[in-house]
Amino acid sequence: MKRYILVPLLLQAATLFAQKSPADYVNPFIGTDFHGHTYPGATVPFGMVQLSPDTRLSGWDGCSGYHYTDNVIYGFSHTHLSGTGVADYCDILIAPVVGKNPIFDAKEYSSTFRKETEVAKAGYYSVFLDKFKIKAELTATPRVGFHRYTYSKASKPALVIDLAHRDKVLESWIKVTGKNEIAGYRRSSSWATNQKIYFVARFSEPFIDGPRFTDESGEMSTANNDDGTLEVHGTKLKAWVKFPRLRNKTLLVKVGISFVSEEGALKNLEQETPGWSFESVVDAARNLWNNELSKIKVVGGTTEQLTTFYSALYHAMVVPNVFSDVDGYYRAMDDYIYQANGFTPYTVFSLWDTYRAWHPLMTIIDTKRTADYINTFLSHYRHGGLLPVWELAANETNCMIGYHSVSVIADAWLKGIRGFDAEYAFQAMKHSANQNARGLFQYKRYGFIPGDMEHESVSKNLEYAYDDWCIAQMAKGLGRNDDYRTFIKRAQSYKNLFDPETHLMRPRINGGFKIDFNPAEVDQNFTEANSWQYSFYVPHDIQGLINLHGGKEMLEAKLDELFNAPSELAGRNQADITGLIGQYAHGNEPSHHMAYLYNYVGKPWKTQKLVKKIMNEMYSHKPDGIIGNEDCGQMSAWYIMSAMGFYPVCPGSTQYAIGSPMFPKIDIKLENGKHFIIITDSVSDKNIYIKSVTLNGTPISRSWIDHSEITNGGELRFIMDSVPNTSWGVNGDDLPVSSVNDYPIVLAPFIQADKKAFTDSIVVTVNSIQPEAKLFYSVEPIDKPVSQPQWMQGNRLLLTDSKKVRAFAILPDGQTSPIVEGVFRKVKSVANVQLKSKYSSLYTAGGALGLVDGVRGSKNFRLGGWQGYQGQDFEAIIDLGEMKPITQLSAGFLQDASPWIMMPRQVSFSISSDGVSFTDVGTVKSDIPDNQMEPTIKEFAVSVSAVARYVKVFSKSFGPLPAWHESAGKPSWLFIDEITIK
Repeated sequence: MKRYILVPLLLQAATLFAQKSPADYVNPFIGTDFHGHTYPGATVPFGMVQLSPDTRLSGWDGCSGYHYTDNVIYGFSHTHLSGTGVADYCDILIAPVVGKNPIFDAKEYSSTFRKETEVAKAGYYSVFLDKFKIKAELTATPRVGFHRYTYSKASKPALVIDLAHRDKVLESWIKVTGKNEIAGYRRSSSWATNQKIYFVARFSEPFIDGPRFTDESGEMSTANNDDGTLEVHGTKLKAWVKFPRLRNKTLLVKVGISFVSEEGALKNLEQETPGWSFESVVDAARNLWNNELSKIKVVGGTTEQLTTFYSALYHAMVVPNVFSDVDGYYRAMDDYIYQANGFTPYTVFSLWDTYRAWHPLMTIIDTKRTADYINTFLSHYRHGGLLPVWELAANETNCMIGYHSVSVIADAWLKGIRGFDAEYAFQAMKHSANQNARGLFQYKRYGFIPGDMEHESVSKNLEYAYDDWCIAQMAKGLGRNDDYRTFIKRAQSYKNLFDPETHLMRPRINGGFKIDFNPAEVDQNFTEANSWQYSFYVPHDIQGLINLHGGKEMLEAKLDELFNAPSELAGRNQADITGLIGQYAHGNEPSHHMAYLYNYVGKPWKTQKLVKKIMNEMYSHKPDGIIGNEDCGQMSAWYIMSAMGFYPVCPGSTQYAIGSPMFPKIDIKLENGKHFIIITDSVSDKNIYIKSVTLNGTPISRSWIDHSEITNGGELRFIMDSVPNTSWGVNGDDLPVSSVNDYPIVLAPFIQADKKAFTDSIVVTVNSIQPEAKLFYSVEPIDKPVSQPQWMQGNRLLLTDSKKVRAFAILPDGQTSPIVEGVFRKVKSVANVQLKSKYSSLYTAGGALGLVDGVRGSKNFRLGGWQGYQGQDFEAIIDLGEMKPITQLSAGFLQDASPWIMMPRQVSFSISSDGVSFTDVGTVKSDIPDNQMEPTIKEFAVSVSAVARYVKVFSKSFGPLPAWHESAGKPSWLFIDEITIK
């Protein structure tokens, strides 16, 4: 009998498994551990509300308000960011409590909880609060958070509503609007410096004894409105709401939010949740998730793989968030209210991250919202004057670099997505590119960004070049030939950073390349990265990068070196740089396209091996299953695209590079009603290499597919093997195309010497990586402009005095490069500087002589003009070469408290005739307040009347950062430049 019973049971189990919906595989806890910065709470696709527990009030790993390792919940707030590297949101906190008397202390209304009681699903979250014996359940509609609290005892139920939670509150109010209703408003400053949110909370039971209010600042004001309602104002408002004995021990709370008005919050509440059925809202949320997640149907794979995939797709759909109310009104960048016509506004655009794979993914599965996003961008331009960089709640944070809105616009338009005004969009794109801030002035003037004029210069330069290529493609499509020529030239500016010695992108300093260059060092010349992690960032002109390296074999060798280099980083500690394979860092976005570059050099099997390794090792179904910040869907989008078998190396191009698909079958449901089906035969843990490929039954040997081939529908079939097919995708048309062929530029020469300051003489060379270029230079006074410089042809000169060297290159066709310049200073009054302390390689100020070269660092310490010492005092002895009369000694220091740079406690000066025995001549204490946050330069000076040969300068470090500092206790930095001896 067992034999006959077992077979039907197995068949039934298989049928039940086959019937699992995509939402069943979603695990919102993925990314809540390690540095994923996600949240586990309830939300619907692209919803305004993200109703989730808050377990962490501060710290980098508390950016989302939650971390998996925590065991205390402060309450449940209605807005959260997914995977960002900066904290904000967590607005309108509600904490269920019990008791007769008001509870306003966060320590009192927070509660411990046990992980085994937590449940998180798509659109639903629950947990048991041990302290109050309350089961909390959360669900949501797009604009409403729905709470259900089940009390162990029916008596003494209460809630705390906290408007002071987390961020600095600029103004807020709460008012009673009914026997079971409270409304409120909160304006706060954090990452978004002027965030406004309204709410209306409605309870299933009328409250008793009237809500109690508090404002810890003692500045609370109350008013009775004309309609008899009580209104309370303050900046640290909290409300305590008490309820009668509960029927079924259950209290329901519906909270409508709006970024527009109280009336908008009420409309949202009443339209989206007219009833009180919690279960029906849970079901509706689940259905919304299944509708969205079903755009990509996966067949096959393990439960763990399906969980990883659908959770990634889930995380790709929790942002951006709808920003308009049910009536279409929304807050624009000018802080005025408008009604959207023909589109739905959204917010939370992490463009530096999402332009790479998330937005291209949406051009396949969500073209309608893609047009909405672009129309939202154009609203920002219309009402704020600029396309968004990193927009949050109608605030421009200006976080990160580039102007990647242009990438999203160009990529969509070139893939045939319309639904927006292309001419107006192109106007906005050009406007972003023609700014002068953030290094763009230097970028346009020199053809590159000098690192001593703008921090993060290499990263900005490379990303501007790509963005300009996107503008050029749009210009070409619109028939704007002059604009095309301008921007396709700018798109080649990356070549000016290519160092022919190391074959890496190297900062340009003082007209040449940075001295003492370490490609593994994370410093102020790069954005969350080092040279290794940016040297392959030329997605729009990979052929040009191949040419700079000397051919495909040379670029392949450099890629091999990247992935096999030691994984140790130098320089600044950067928590974002995780998921290292050699110096490749999958946990941060600049690396994301690199594994696919082997396709462009004809070695696609190396791509196949790497992308499968990354999918298997950097992602999982566990809470720590994302190797770095989720970054609003980008980390997940990389996985989704790669699991489908292709990746957008260069958004703006319609080509996708083929990798190594994960599942036996994926069915992409397109908005035009067609399906694009990816079949992968014989895929397994060992069979990671492509043996052959067919598209709609026709064999293809190319390692790329076109966007149109996807949107036309059809079948892409892979046959996999355990050994590489080294004859597939190797040459000619088999390789994806990424090249800039029009209007080649003349590269700026580089002026090189082993230092900027010298005591005797110095050899300076002028070089170019274009062998056909003729080089010209002039030698001029440093501080006196020359109207008619004497240009000399050559590439080597000897300086015996302080001079400015200017140079340019000219090609045989007459094209000339921009003029670059380097300044070299002879230090005449000092024979030597002996440093007794060791400065950081990040902040050298040009070495020991840089402290006495007569040039002071600016208030922007990132430009490298200061010499930095962390956790140590500073001591130096200056040898004047002979006995000299001295009348004054001074040293300049910088304070920039937020990045840990503090004034020394005091600076002491002493003199000597023999360099051994020193006599103190004065000590100056700092009078700069510790909490002076604006960058401040102070000269510590003493008057002297003496004759000496040696001068000693000793500065006492500030020591650990003070208690008020967000990084209290960490070792502070001491920044010095310049020592002056009169």
